[in-house]
Amino acid sequence: MPKKTAGATGRSGAAGRSGGTGRGMTMAEKMLARHAGKASVAPGDLIDVRADIVMANDITGPLAIKEFNKIGVTRVFDPQKVVFVSSHFTPARDIQSAQMAAVFRHFAREQDLVYYEIGRGGIEHVVLPEQGIVVPGQVIVGGDSHTCTYGALGTFATGMGSTDIAVAMATGEVWMRVPETIRFVFHGQRQPWVSAKDLILQTIGTIGVDGARNAVMEYAGEAIADLSIEGRLTMANMAIEAGADAGIFPVDAKTLAYVEGRAKWPYEVVESDPNATFARTYEFDVSPLEPMVACPYEPGNVKPVSQVDRDPIDQVFIGSCTNNRIEDLRVVASLLKGHTIHRDIRCIIIPGSVTVQRQAMQEGLYEIFQDAEAVIAPPGCGPCLGGSMGVLGANERCVSTSNRNFRGRMGHRDAQVYLASPAVAAASAIMGRVASPTEIMEREAVHA
Repeated sequence: MPKKTAGATGRSGAAGRSGGTGRGMTMAEKMLARHAGKASVAPGDLIDVRADIVMANDITGPLAIKEFNKIGVTRVFDPQKVVFVSSHFTPARDIQSAQMAAVFRHFAREQDLVYYEIGRGGIEHVVLPEQGIVVPGQVIVGGDSHTCTYGALGTFATGMGSTDIAVAMATGEVWMRVPETIRFVFHGQRQPWVSAKDLILQTIGTIGVDGARNAVMEYAGEAIADLSIEGRLTMANMAIEAGADAGIFPVDAKTLAYVEGRAKWPYEVVESDPNATFARTYEFDVSPLEPMVACPYEPGNVKPVSQVDRDPIDQVFIGSCTNNRIEDLRVVASLLKGHTIHRDIRCIIIPGSVTVQRQAMQEGLYEIFQDAEAVIAPPGCGPCLGGSMGVLGANERCVSTSNRNFRGRMGHRDAQVYLASPAVAAASAIMGRVASPTEIMEREAVHA
């Protein structure tokens, strides 16, 4: 079990310290203060904040456009800072989604926004970081709850409703209450097949789906420093599943190496002050952790993979903004190579962006997936939200690398969704039930 401390004081790097001996600020507080034009802020303060990037997708965008038209302005505050990405119901699954996409597309062209059409983009939470739109120190607001993904690069990024996004598109500003920050420190070294997805599932299983409600999750520790940027994107992505407004990682050499050469904007690295005050601190030892699975019907219903029932499943979905980057697909390919998807299930693989798709093809991953008899769909959200390309029927059971498994999330309300890492998903696709990747390795050793 993790250790928990109330009102703990952080111990971060020296860069970006506040002056004097007064109250220090966390990363989130510093970014919000700078974007509000204030010397300092504290949890509970009500502030107007300048947004560096305003994002919307083909579901939330049309609603925001409707509200934007009511405000009485004709142009967005800065077309280079408003980013639209078609990702959820694309290619259009029916007439209604086609009409929504048309409204979205027309407004983007009319306003000359930064717009990613299908075939050019993918899922916004994959596209914006890889295209250099996200850089450290920003404040980003998006019409999607998983906007918190961008915190992996040292930003304050949070999802908002379509009315707030409409105002942000018009004025470049948003109103918010400064959230408190909870610190999560991860010690130790991960075992083989234990990934960032397992760390965040374990965290949510410990604190619950409202354990960080209306707060910021700030990550620290040697196990965090060991994660790749793609792993950090996965962990930041699921901060919302713990109820948080944002999930933020410190900027280190890995972050800077990822950002350099991509960055479309100048940036300033922000660090928490050594005397920053955190509402609570949780400490985890990741060394004994095994791959984790969130069982129906919430992301907090977490068990070690060895303790999950072995009943047959119907589908495996590998994708969503949580786990569909090239690193994830490489893990899947390493397990599927030389194997065939279990005859009683289907396995759907959806890359997160056109860039990921192209790289996977160049590396020969698509050939491995096809030889294993998996289905590969175009970049997008697909069945994650019950959208298309893998919606579940009544009583069907699915292992998914996505982020939510509430009733009805991926289709019928009586379908059951098990959230897992790409490694567990690939192993489950081979075995036809929830399975650990170590089972595949052991089976191969027997037949060697």
